Parts: sequence; structure tokens; C-alpha cells
Amino acid sequence: MPTPVPAGPPAPSPSPSPSANVHPVDEVPPVRHLAAFGLQHVLAMYAGAVAVPLIVGGAMGLPAADLAYLITADLLVCGIATLIQCIGFWRFGVRLPIMQGCTFAAVSPMVMIGTTGGGLPAIYGAVIVAGLAILLLAPVFGKLLRFFPPLVTGTVILIIGLSLMPVAGNWAAGGQGSEDFGAPGNLALAGFVLLVVLGVQRFAPPFLSRIAVLVGIVVGLVVAVPLGFTDFGGVADAAWVGVSTPFHFGAPVFEVSAIVSMLVVALVIMTETTGDLIAVGELTGRKVEPRALADGLRADGLSTVLGGVFNTFPYTAYAQNVGLVGMTRVRSRWVVAAAGGLLVLLGLLPKLGALVAAIPAPVLGGAGLVMFGTVAASGLRTLVGAGLGDGHNLTVVAVSLAVGMLPVGVPTVYDAFPDWFQTVMHSGISAGCLTAVLLNLVFNHFARGGGSPSVSGPEAASGPEAASAPEKAPGAAPTAARPDGAAAGPTV
Repeated sequence: MPTPVPAGPPAPSPSPSPSANVHPVDEVPPVRHLAAFGLQHVLAMYAGAVAVPLIVGGAMGLPAADLAYLITADLLVCGIATLIQCIGFWRFGVRLPIMQGCTFAAVSPMVMIGTTGGGLPAIYGAVIVAGLAILLLAPVFGKLLRFFPPLVTGTVILIIGLSLMPVAGNWAAGGQGSEDFGAPGNLALAGFVLLVVLGVQRFAPPFLSRIAVLVGIVVGLVVAVPLGFTDFGGVADAAWVGVSTPFHFGAPVFEVSAIVSMLVVALVIMTETTGDLIAVGELTGRKVEPRALADGLRADGLSTVLGGVFNTFPYTAYAQNVGLVGMTRVRSRWVVAAAGGLLVLLGLLPKLGALVAAIPAPVLGGAGLVMFGTVAASGLRTLVGAGLGDGHNLTVVAVSLAVGMLPVGVPTVYDAFPDWFQTVMHSGISAGCLTAVLLNLVFNHFARGGGSPSVSGPEAASGPEAASAPEKAPGAAPTAARPDGAAAGPTV
């Protein structure tokens, strides 16, 4: 029996800091930081958020008053949807820093529905049904998470970043359809904002470097105003207070053809949101599990139902804000919740919304180039740990990237196909994601030649240690750890 060691005086235990056991996602920054970081997220997604109601309302020939109503309703529900996703309640919300906004995947079907006799009531009827379908399918979709190992998620994140590049390019050139599109002055202003963002991020103190995008936009706006790049005339015309009331444009109409087309959009929304949620989960070090994914998709469904009720459109996670999280390294969901609160305020105060809308497109373009490039670079970082030395994995990435970029580079490539096919494949994100999942199943999930599946197959996602890099020779250097502690290389 071992001799007991005399106990000495107890060592003083250090008093833990209040945030020692708080995950960075759950940390609440000071109020002044919340406001600055939140405003930065709002500016990053504002142009995309208001573009959908402008496009749909413009195609339907709605008067200016109705267009303004659509925009304020959209901002209000954007804010509510973001709060649901970030803060969450019961089984709704992934509780990660996710911004919600109107999906572009629904634009073509909604324009078709609205211009062929159905009008806005038929659009809203189809949107409500699509939201209910997402609510019902969320648990089923959540179980598919094992089919998204680092090989697939890295490819999808890379496609997300590259797909957003034309958006930043159009902004930098002056905005699609503008009279001076591509003018040297527009590109010069975008380049100036880009340099400001890079300079602040590199040389400014830590706090300022984390709001480099906001600083770049503010400085760009200060320069743009005296040069005549923006017009604040819409601010004076906007009302101070405006409240969106349910079914403002009439009771919803449920047309079968409209509902079918919107159900296809619902599947696209779920695919895109899955990629974004996984990306943010890896960026923040809080890996998205099947239950959390289902909760996030369920929040999408609820937000889409609210969109149909409050005169707006389907909602999804916004990839541009994923890039902002990666660039600033600010992982708190309460920052994005603050952005949701600002969107609600903009939706209730149209004059403030008009003020933000006056920011010139080239200013947003300069900032967008950094943010969207960050998303693409994060995808590459993920793929580094996904075993690209395996020729099969390289094929999965190559073909998925080609399919995902095809509609981005050639937007009319699928115009001769049926509407449902166009809805799925015109989104480079959904096309590339579906291709990556299917090819990973073919090359890695199903045993080849009687052998065992590759570690990049769906089994790789079943546990932290499973998603490892390809086999190494004895004594080889270990692979870099993911932010969540898994053995694979980091995925965004």
C-alpha cells in the first residue's frame, strides 16, 4: 500500500474571468462595439437585400409607392429573420452569426408568377407554402449533414465566394443597369475603398481593423458625396415612420403552378443555407451538428412564411456576411443580432433606409471584393486538409467547381431548359453543391473495387477524428487542426 503524501496547504486557485468559459459565439461585446460591428453587417448586405424587391416590383411595373413599401417590408422581415436565426427560440434558429435576406434564387419564378396574371397575391401564396415546406423538411435535411465532409464543404464554400465575385464587380462598375456602368471614375472609387479597407486592416489598432469594411464605406461615402456619386433626394421624399401590415396587397392566392415552382426554390434555399451554416460553424469554431442545421433551416422556413404574410419574399442566409465574419474574426452572434435590430429599425423608419440606400454602388463594390474573396480563400483553406492528393478527390473538386461556375460565367446557358431546371441550376451555389455531394458519394462513399471508402466520404463526418487528411508516412508532420479541434484542415 503506497505511503500517503502529506497534504500541503491548498494552492490558491486563480479566479476565472467572467468570459473564461463563454464560447466566442456567445460573447456579448460592449454596446459601442455592437453598434459598429452590427452596422458593418447591415451595409454589407443592404444592397442585396433591397435588390430583390426592386427587381420583382420593377418587372411587374409597380408604382414608386408600392416599391418603397416592398423595400421597407423586406428590411423589417430581414431584421426579424436575423434575430430568429441568431438568438433563436425553442427549435428555431442555429444561434450563430448569420444574416438573413431575400434569396435571389426566387427572383425568376416570382417575376414569372407576378407578370402572368397572378400578381403579388399569387406570389405570396406560393411563398407561404414554400415556407411551410421548409419547416416540414428541416429535420430530414438536417440528417444529411454527414454527406458534407471537408471535401464537399470546402468546394461549396469556394463556389460561394467565386459566385459572389460578379456581384462585387457589378457594384464596383456602378451597379448593373446604371448609365455610367464601367466608367473609370466608378472603378477608381471602388479601388480607393479597397485600399482604405486594406490599409485599416493592416495598420489600424485592433478595434478599427475589425471594422475595416465600415471605415472603408464611410470614407468612400465622404469622398463620393462632393464628387457627385450619390443623390440624397430620396431621403427627403421618404416618410419618417412606416409599418408593414399583413396582406397589404390582398389575401394570398394559392395557384398550383406557382406553388410548384416555389417548392423547387425551397429546395435550393435549403441547399444554399446548409452550405452557409456549415461555413459559419467552421469559421466560429462551433461545428454545426444535424440538430443545429435543422434548427437553422426551420428558422428559414418560419422567416419565409412571415415574408408571405408581411408582403415580402423567401429568406435565406446571406453569404456576403459569411465573408465578413471571416475577415473581421468577430464571431459573436450578438453582433449580427444587433444588425438584425438595425434592420428592423430601418424597416420601421423609411427615411433611415433611404439614407443607407444612397451609398453609391462603387463604394460597396470596393468592400465587397475583400469580403467575397475572403469566402473563396476560406474554401481553399478547407480543401488543403481534404486530401487533394487523391486523384478522385481532385476530380470531385474540379467537376463541382466547373458546374458551379458555369451559370456564373454564362448566365444564359440554361435558358432553353424547363423552368424548374433553370431554378436549380441557375444558382451556381446549388448546382455546385449538388454536384459535389453526388460525386463524393460516387467516388468516396461507395467502395471501389471491393476496398473501403475514402476518409473524405460521408463516414468522415461522423466524428471529429474521422475527417482526417490522407494517410501519411510514419514521422510525417501532423495536419493542422480545425477550429473545432477536429483533425481535418479548417473549413471556413
